[in-house]
Amino acid sequence: MNIRTAPALPLHIGLAGPTASGKTAAALAIARRFQVEIISVDSALVYRGMDIGTAKPSAAEQASVAHHLIDIRDPLQAYSAADFVRDATALIHAIHARGKLPLLVGGTMLYFKALADGLDDMPPANAQVRETIAQEAAEQGWPALHALLARVDPMTAARLAPADGQRIQRALEVYRISGLPLSHFHAAKAERSTADNTLLISLEPTDRAWLHARIAQRFDAMLAADFLDEVRALRARGDLHADLPSMRCVGYRQAWEALDGQWPLEQLRDKGIYATRQLAKRQITWLRSMRQRQVVACDSPDAQAQVLQHVQAALQDTP
Repeated sequence: MNIRTAPALPLHIGLAGPTASGKTAAALAIARRFQVEIISVDSALVYRGMDIGTAKPSAAEQASVAHHLIDIRDPLQAYSAADFVRDATALIHAIHARGKLPLLVGGTMLYFKALADGLDDMPPANAQVRETIAQEAAEQGWPALHALLARVDPMTAARLAPADGQRIQRALEVYRISGLPLSHFHAAKAERSTADNTLLISLEPTDRAWLHARIAQRFDAMLAADFLDEVRALRARGDLHADLPSMRCVGYRQAWEALDGQWPLEQLRDKGIYATRQLAKRQITWLRSMRQRQVVACDSPDAQAQVLQHVQAALQDTP
């Protein structure tokens, strides 16, 4: 099925926001009030064995309401935006058929955008082009290739970290094969629109310092929960490596590099918090491009109450 010509989806709620903005707590508050099932919109939560560093919902939280698209891939496997659209579309229809409200929760903004707007058909992977780009990265470093990407596709480059080799490689590959920037494919308006059947609630801080403090608290909690032991266990498998999408997730990348001896373990906290802040900045940039969103200040004392009001209003407006 072509994603762009898929039929319109039934009513579903999106709850998005940068990391540490309180999405899980808000989602559980919605689940206590309404009959929902949660679809994870997170490119890290799909991986099994990656629990601490992804702030995966606890077993008790997952038992309190049905969760989907969590622990569906081994860290050795890839999971794309197209995979997500396929899986989420099927789940939205199935949950709706069960008489419940699909609630999509997460911070992978490309997934939200792909589901709402569709994705144009992009050129398939080309091993030769990829190898050429990999060789250039080995010689010049990924930051240099990120600068190159910024010249041909500034919109995509603005959303990617200079060291995000996997995504930089794909963006350059698409450009070299098609002559068009990756942002062209992502920005193309879909032939269908789900706007009338979708409410996107966006948790965004009015005070960035508030979010930074929560990011630091979360990373400290991860370290206290033996996050490094989790990464050591993944490394001990022997079949994983630092260039896999799973191991490039924020936190895991920094821990892997520290355990590789690239820099002292004592620096892990600072490097991990900095990388998470940069991720949050990119997530907010994505969100601000989604004009249909309903913004809730996540640092407001009544943030959860506002979220619940938005959901209630959406249900009342549904025929």
